[in-house]
Amino acid sequence: MQWDRELDVVVVGSGLGALTSAVCLKELGVESVEVIEKAERFGGTSAVSGGGIWIPNNHYAKACGATDSVDDARAYLASTIEEGTVPEELIETYIQQAPAMLKFVTERAKEVGYISLEHYPDYYMQNPGARAGHRSLEPMPINHDELGDDMNKLQSTHHMLYLYDRIGMTQVEGHDLVTRSKGWMGVMAKLMLTYASETFWRMKHKTKRSRRLSCGSAGVARMYLAARKRNVAVTLNTALEELVQDNIGRVIGIKAKENGRDVYIKARKGVVLGSGGFEYNQELREKYLPKPTSTEWSGGNIRTNTGDALLACLKLGAKTRLMNGAWWCTTISAPDEPAPRLAIMEKSLPGSCVVNMAGKRIANESQNYMAYQTEFFQSHSDDNPNAPAYMVFDKRFRNSYLVGPLLDVQSRPDFRLPKSYFENGFMAKEDSIDSLAQKLGIDQAGLNNTITQMNAYAKTGKDPEFQRGDTEYDRYYGDATVTPNPCLHAIDEGPFYAVRIDPGDFGTHGGMDTSVNAQVLSEATGKPIEGLYAIGNCAAAILPTYPGPGSTLGPAMTFGYQAAKHIASQSASVDKSDDKVTKEEAVPA
Repeated sequence: MQWDRELDVVVVGSGLGALTSAVCLKELGVESVEVIEKAERFGGTSAVSGGGIWIPNNHYAKACGATDSVDDARAYLASTIEEGTVPEELIETYIQQAPAMLKFVTERAKEVGYISLEHYPDYYMQNPGARAGHRSLEPMPINHDELGDDMNKLQSTHHMLYLYDRIGMTQVEGHDLVTRSKGWMGVMAKLMLTYASETFWRMKHKTKRSRRLSCGSAGVARMYLAARKRNVAVTLNTALEELVQDNIGRVIGIKAKENGRDVYIKARKGVVLGSGGFEYNQELREKYLPKPTSTEWSGGNIRTNTGDALLACLKLGAKTRLMNGAWWCTTISAPDEPAPRLAIMEKSLPGSCVVNMAGKRIANESQNYMAYQTEFFQSHSDDNPNAPAYMVFDKRFRNSYLVGPLLDVQSRPDFRLPKSYFENGFMAKEDSIDSLAQKLGIDQAGLNNTITQMNAYAKTGKDPEFQRGDTEYDRYYGDATVTPNPCLHAIDEGPFYAVRIDPGDFGTHGGMDTSVNAQVLSEATGKPIEGLYAIGNCAAAILPTYPGPGSTLGPAMTFGYQAAKHIASQSASVDKSDDKVTKEEAVPA
């Protein structure tokens, strides 16, 4: 076997965790680092996402005058993560090192910047140690052309985070527009005027999208610029196939498929896996995840996430954890769109409810998406199926709010909806609840009873079934003009609508079990496999219950930082004999 090239560290994947690890490696003195990416564009699921990071007790929050503490963060996570699910040392490492990572990266790499979200609450506000804001941050927007010649190599943020599929929105702007918060019309006007002012720029670059990047693509773009400035090579169209070990079991490189050609890349100091989960591998979904499950419901939108890192590590005897889990979120799969939308805000707004085919509600529609779908699976069975499910609403709701691909009636009137929307059970519009139920095959008596109950709850402001609107998080995506409960309104103004809601996700969260330094552990010994690290969605989740907005990217970055520190600290003490391994002794795992 011949090495095609030799480096200190190979980082597999180009999402935010992987790029963070690469930047930290360079800052800590590791000389040669290469990032390889399977897809044609860099950024992965991180770029597609909202880009938020959940970092308790961070320096941005302190600069805003917010109060937080290690003790409160510890108490909050202890109350939200079931004991025994995640090793305590990993949670403690996250609490201690996440704010340190953020400070290290933003102080060393001036290209990287975040905005503290003052009003985005933790997802379990009823729990001890929760905070109503400032634990989540979103990336500062950046102009797309700051990437120069690489601008067209960046994976786009999910189309649902673009207004009219054209104008990039921050998380705060998106919230204001969807919930019709005070001042939303001004936000809309500013976005539209800015977009209009960029007409010549768009013509020059042959794009309909706005110049400004926001959300996930902005976060990745900033970290990519930091990596590029530090001479980190990012090689696209290069897929991991195998990990290569020496004769004592240390990982010393990889075999990859680069533009259709087999290549062997030596990694003298380590391999960092940050290549995402297995959400687009139906076979692995069927093997590990609860049913029903389908790649077609995933909103992750990175179809190259097929579990390559997981499969390579299993060949080495790696230990895994949380393989039955994912970052659950109901999705809306419109026939005319390239990927499912995450159904987060729509079902939280007042004047809607989600029902199964028996016409019964499944859970509190306004609670956080992870908790909602966890309850979905808990109550789902062959005798009580929750799939398919439908979000039911009325004319007032349709006129008032943006509803996924339907938008609102002003932006996309019913006559402009494609005929395909009304075929194959995706949606229905009828003059009565009975007709709506009949059209979709929903139990009429069950649906009528549910709507009657919802209308009664709207009057009292109390939902005795599922306590919708009782917590601060519930109300975050409510309508403050609706009283007495911003999450409840009558569904009584025809015509009536229903849109199918699927039990989707935005990535799996089960994978390799790791140490506090992100080292992959062996199933046989429980000890680290030398030279091998895993972060992000190919590693087992650190915050599997999703305690706050950004609970995927925060840990990915933090343990990318941990891996970098460990590799750098080991560099000076690596036995020189490691470099004397011959090509004949190096064998694919």
